[in-house]
Amino acid sequence: MLRSVWNEPRPPDPPLRVWRDWALVGVLVLVAVLEGVLRPDLPWRAVSVALTIGLVPTLLWRRTRPLLMLAITFVATSLAPLLTGGVRAETYTMVFLLIVVYALFRWGSGREAAAGLAIMLVSVGVSVAFYGLAPADAVAAFVVMFSAIALGLAVRYRGRARTRELEQVKLLEREQLARDLHDTVAHHVSAMAIRAQAGLATAATQPEAATDALRVIEAEASRTLAEMRAMVRLLRRNEPAELAPGRQIADLEQLAGRARVGPSVDVEIFGDLDGLPPSVGAAIFRIAQESVTNARRHARHATRIAIQVAADDTSVRLRVSDDGDTTSVRTMPGYGLLGMIERAGLLGGTCEAGPNPDRGWTVTAVLPRTGAAT
Repeated sequence: MLRSVWNEPRPPDPPLRVWRDWALVGVLVLVAVLEGVLRPDLPWRAVSVALTIGLVPTLLWRRTRPLLMLAITFVATSLAPLLTGGVRAETYTMVFLLIVVYALFRWGSGREAAAGLAIMLVSVGVSVAFYGLAPADAVAAFVVMFSAIALGLAVRYRGRARTRELEQVKLLEREQLARDLHDTVAHHVSAMAIRAQAGLATAATQPEAATDALRVIEAEASRTLAEMRAMVRLLRRNEPAELAPGRQIADLEQLAGRARVGPSVDVEIFGDLDGLPPSVGAAIFRIAQESVTNARRHARHATRIAIQVAADDTSVRLRVSDDGDTTSVRTMPGYGLLGMIERAGLLGGTCEAGPNPDRGWTVTAVLPRTGAAT
């Protein structure tokens, strides 16, 4: 276990520095100045305020350089009493150091976390040994620090669990796309094999070259079907392959109508859909189906769900909207929405969802007609 903790890598893609970080720094600097002016019992006022203000900018790099920022803060606070005759130069504003501790165990590697823990223990030990920190205060310091550590580890674990769940959603969506592609191709290839067999049956009146060509077509088609069945058997966890093509845009009409419970569904299709790749048609259907399911599940007081599909020379656009109450809609993307985004991205398109300005929720997907996968 110790080896696994030591080899623990940093979590990927820490959040970028945003305006809220700068705002936090500005607020803490202002609070430190006000504390220096208004707090009557602050020891070594100038040194304490200067130390606090000097350490506040470490928050800007707490995610990208967590160990370095923690080392700077704890070493500085441990050495500051050398300038004040052994009196700890502390302000109430220095409570922000807990954010640095939290950030180390949220965004640091295992080695960094171990090194940071050692720095914190040494810092508290120095305070007890040389600066007269009372044992009760030392215990309280440990409790507060380990609370920040526990919170950082808990959020780190939750983030990792969610990442695994998202990867599973993407994997399942890729598997579903592979199924759709396989079913469509297998359907056409099996038809090719049947035509080749029919050609062989009537080849007696045809030149010998036509007979040879038909034999090649039959052999290649049969080999392709065998290989694709073996591939899809792995993808589908030993489920049998279907030779019928998957759902297409024309199947959206099956979603229309009024259910016994819930809003009605209206479907409108515009533009030329001839020659549309089966993968694009299947993706449009799946995204619309998931959007309707989400609307019926989450759109409170909705009376109508509108599905619109418009195709032009370069792309196919899907829009699914409802008129439900959006006040209770969750802001965090659900796994169904993430699956739709993944499917659209695999085909070189985009998928977005969000509340309408007045009322309701809208899902918009745009896919290229070519169905080019990234």
